[in-house]
Amino acid sequence: MLLELAIGDAYGAGFEFAPEQTIELYNNLHGYLKHPFHDISPGCYTDDTQMSLAIAEAIVSQEPWTPELLARKFIAAFHRDRRLGYSRKFYNFLLQVQDETEFLAKINSASDRSGAAMRATPIGIFPSIKKVIENATIQAAITHNTADGINAARAAALMSHYFIYQLGFKQDLGNFLETHIAGQWSIPWQGKVTLTGVVCVRAAITAVMRNDSMSQLLQDCIAFSGDVDTVASIALAAGSCSSEIAQDLPDNLVQGLENLYYGRDYIRELDQQLMNCIVK
Repeated sequence: MLLELAIGDAYGAGFEFAPEQTIELYNNLHGYLKHPFHDISPGCYTDDTQMSLAIAEAIVSQEPWTPELLARKFIAAFHRDRRLGYSRKFYNFLLQVQDETEFLAKINSASDRSGAAMRATPIGIFPSIKKVIENATIQAAITHNTADGINAARAAALMSHYFIYQLGFKQDLGNFLETHIAGQWSIPWQGKVTLTGVVCVRAAITAVMRNDSMSQLLQDCIAFSGDVDTVASIALAAGSCSSEIAQDLPDNLVQGLENLYYGRDYIRELDQQLMNCIVK
């Protein structure tokens, strides 16, 4: 799950809000693209992956699931490996806070953007729908304590849960989500993707439901245009858990993913630890 999430993020980073002509020319999976404006090297992941790793580390730690634990993990992941992709405001906030107490005291959580949803898919590993919703809500409320911000995170977490625990066919994913989370999750998303969490998750659901391979899924996520690295992160994390989706991501994207201290090898190891948390 985490490796595919990181590949989607790193590949999508080259196309985030890029001109449609750039997408038409280069969305071919031949390799990672340097974004025309952002100073992110090809193959490097962004905040979507870094915060998802923090969530996964919190899960495998088996510590009580509290805002304090999650804030501490967010701070640690950022300070050990500062990277681009965060909003300027949140990046500067992370630079300034010293610990989880200060983080929780000073954070402005009135946001409906995609930050809580982009990091939520590892939460699908918890064994019940009730627990997934509860834990997704706790983590979302830390930074995105709005109805849309929380519901987007709940839906993203339930996407991976649906496939991990084989709760149905992918064509029924949207209807399943609407049974548990308020929102129009079964209605296909069309057009450019904005920064809001609900839109990013709806686009990811649409792409998962209509593609039968990971390669097609990744290209489809990028084709939306807009905040496509977040769409690809959510969709590929969920898609990696589906038996109906061929796991055919090109080896050049796997090998081209960054592999420094918290790169490909670290992500693979953490991924295995996370999968070991599945309740049989």
